[in-house]
Amino acid sequence: MRYSEATMQDIHTTPHIQGAENTPRQEIVLTGDRPTGPLHVGHFAGSLQTRLQLQETGVPMYILIADVQALTDNFNNPAKVRANVTQVALDYLAAGLDPNKTTFVIQSMVPELPELFQYFLNLVTVSHLHGNPTVKAEIQQRGFEKSLPAGFLTYPVSQAADIAIFDATTVPVGEDQLPMIEQTREIVRRFNALYGETLVEPKAKLSTIRRLPGTDGAEKMSKSVGNVINLSDDTETVRTKVMDMYTDPNHIHVDDPGTVEGNTVFTYLDAFDPHTEEVAALKEQYRRGGLGDVKIKRRLIDVLESVLTPMRERRATYSEKDALEIAMQGTQRAREKTAEVLARTRRAMRIDYTHS
Repeated sequence: MRYSEATMQDIHTTPHIQGAENTPRQEIVLTGDRPTGPLHVGHFAGSLQTRLQLQETGVPMYILIADVQALTDNFNNPAKVRANVTQVALDYLAAGLDPNKTTFVIQSMVPELPELFQYFLNLVTVSHLHGNPTVKAEIQQRGFEKSLPAGFLTYPVSQAADIAIFDATTVPVGEDQLPMIEQTREIVRRFNALYGETLVEPKAKLSTIRRLPGTDGAEKMSKSVGNVINLSDDTETVRTKVMDMYTDPNHIHVDDPGTVEGNTVFTYLDAFDPHTEEVAALKEQYRRGGLGDVKIKRRLIDVLESVLTPMRERRATYSEKDALEIAMQGTQRAREKTAEVLARTRRAMRIDYTHS
């Protein structure tokens, strides 16, 4: 599960905490990715570009490499998750995220998170978790109907702890993840009602860009299916994947009229080609006939190469060791924040035994 998607619009209310009702809260962004595989161009179009824009605004941003969440459905292969923690950190660096401006955090290395998660479990019912639309869909997708791990069922509560422990005011998400953010808001509201205004009630930033389809035309990219173009793919791999891309199966000859809607090549051009007027003209020509699939695929290859080549160059300046060390250093800095929030939480619950 990912925390962020594309260009966003605000929804819900302004967050607040105890003692700060009349003081504007500094915006803090929490986003992240499950390290179940390398990041692909869908991640770049959907979330990484937005993170790069946020980075330049100076808004504090924590990016969570959610390895604990990844283990909820990869518990039998922790080595895969561990390896991908490093690869995802490398992808961040290659994409242009600057660890001096944006804090990378490895989820499992923040001990405050499971403690807050444990407290939050007392504020939600099992039936409510079963009724979460996002959870229901993902249970079916993973075939967990008859053998549902408790960790998977409760991961919305874990995510609520992820958000609350950083005082996050803003969580960028796709529309399918809105129930997860609402779950967080409900838990925080209940906590504050029981113990006093203590934690931030976050708001979502909703994607206005649809998720990119797979290269085979499937609605969703899937690492297991292999219908993705990874940010780490080399030039020849990108060329091969684009040339195999799904277009219009009825557009057999160059002169045949073609369908643009649902044509994966044009969908990717819309996402990545900055020359929108030229793309619009190509669409009209394709609809009339006289434009072959090979020509538009070659254009897409050039467009993707213009995006991926700088990433390859940045990636080459880092080793896997460098990427992991950067993520661990960011995690250590982040723990100053998480420790402060957890201490505030314990005081509100009257379980801070160091104070009377």
